[in-house]
Amino acid sequence: MSSSKENIINRLKEAQHKRGGQSKARPDFESPIYLEFDKQAADSFKDNLELIGGQVLRVKNLEEALDELRQLVQSENLANLVCLEPHLQKVLEGQLPFEKSLADLKHIGAGITSCEFLVAHLGSILVSSASVSGRRLHVFPETHIVAAHTGQLVNYLDDALEQMDAKYPKGLPSMITNITGPSRTADIEKTLVMGMHGPKKLFVLLADEPF
Repeated sequence: MSSSKENIINRLKEAQHKRGGQSKARPDFESPIYLEFDKQAADSFKDNLELIGGQVLRVKNLEEALDELRQLVQSENLANLVCLEPHLQKVLEGQLPFEKSLADLKHIGAGITSCEFLVAHLGSILVSSASVSGRRLHVFPETHIVAAHTGQLVNYLDDALEQMDAKYPKGLPSMITNITGPSRTADIEKTLVMGMHGPKKLFVLLADEPF
């Protein structure tokens, strides 16, 4: 008569032989990672940014952009505009009152900057420390206004990073930031608070032509 121990071992061996084989499916490396767009990149960017609280103002050229900017300043009651980038300063000169320095950080009402790229898939804005605006003007103002054109649109974030690598072959900027909508947090009691770590409002002037 076999012992209880032998019976248990025999049952385990029998169960082992009856187990079906396991195989690992080979990943499909050929399939695209992202779903294809069903819209133009500019429309996708606008829809995706506005889903998360930003606003895109579509314009054709510089003249329309200035008209939209004047209306925005009036409708949002914006004051103490700051612009540090020379090519944008030339555009704004004589059109709107603005400051050309960050001498008084406490009283910046709205910052006007350019950007590196626009990511349609996320509705995001890629900025870097390589711009004259540096790091501060993307963070300190309560309202951030981005002047951009459709030539800066890319489909996905990895496309933007590849473009950055090509744009700065001697070395990437020390800071690359992907801005996705106005600043927000819900860390405290799951209550959404806007503008906690940056601007409360985000506007993108998206033109068909470069400024």
